[in-house]
Amino acid sequence: MIELRSDTFTQPSAGMRQAMAEAEVGDDVYGEDPTVRALEAKAAQLMGKESALFLPTGTMANLVAFLAQTRPGDSIILSETAHPFLYENANLAMVAGLLTRTIADSLGKFNTDQLRERIVRKNDPHLSQTTLVSIENTTNCGGGACWEYHECEAIAALCRDQGMKLHCDGARLFHACAVTNIQPHIYARCCDTLSFCLSKGLGAPAGSLLTGDSETIKKALRFRKMLGGGMRQSGILAAAGLYALEHHLPHLAEDHRRAREFRRALEEAGVKFALPSPTNILYLQCDDAPTKVRMLAEKGIRVLARDSDLMRIVFHRDITDEMLAEAIEGFKQVLIPT
Repeated sequence: MIELRSDTFTQPSAGMRQAMAEAEVGDDVYGEDPTVRALEAKAAQLMGKESALFLPTGTMANLVAFLAQTRPGDSIILSETAHPFLYENANLAMVAGLLTRTIADSLGKFNTDQLRERIVRKNDPHLSQTTLVSIENTTNCGGGACWEYHECEAIAALCRDQGMKLHCDGARLFHACAVTNIQPHIYARCCDTLSFCLSKGLGAPAGSLLTGDSETIKKALRFRKMLGGGMRQSGILAAAGLYALEHHLPHLAEDHRRAREFRRALEEAGVKFALPSPTNILYLQCDDAPTKVRMLAEKGIRVLARDSDLMRIVFHRDITDEMLAEAIEGFKQVLIPT
């Protein structure tokens, strides 16, 4: 099968598997796993932050970032298509006790004018105070759209002026860096906290990092424990993350190249796409997407129906040029009437 549903389907490379097998480990709940410590130090250094925390999932990384920087009853602002709002099972309300104020934008981004309209900072006992803003880079539902640095800094400046924290869900941050040529620490300096995922395009089997100042990360550690995220000999997983950061980052540009070639070939054949595709995520428009998805699966191509007229295609490190050519031909056969 040509797996294009998500970059979460990436498999650990041979070198990564060897690094995992040879990892030096200890009990991380006691703070004694040397490979986890090395990964956290690497993440903090990459992001220019004081500290970092290794967590099993991106969902938990986002949640502990919110918990560490808010109180129950506060409100936070984020895109209406942001992953923490749509796809993390209402944990902002159920676990963190937060009110969400959302902003609509087809790319999953927003500007300072849109943000300013949603902020509540009045000293009024009737109102929930806005204490944190969250952005997503790249945006999943926005077709892999990237935030430019000046856009992040404008949001950050407004947050600082209003006494609010800024979190970045950087699950695919390195995809953004590969397109914009902005170093990750430049993005990170706009944000109080920034998380990034190891198990998507980077190919690790699990894990995310949360970075920030030391005090916030200490709070996040307590919430990680509360949520059951403390792992024991997790250096085996951390070794995969270290290997990914040291060896797999240059491959992300190839994901983008193949996504561009896929889109160009199908557009030339008359296929329509719903959004720009600057990175590895594409949203393709077609009639009766669920049926088309089943037809593609019969040809050995797996994609995801996101609506009745929309499907998502995601390129990743396990897709070769030969698979790309086969996928293009399969899509043409299914989507273009003869």
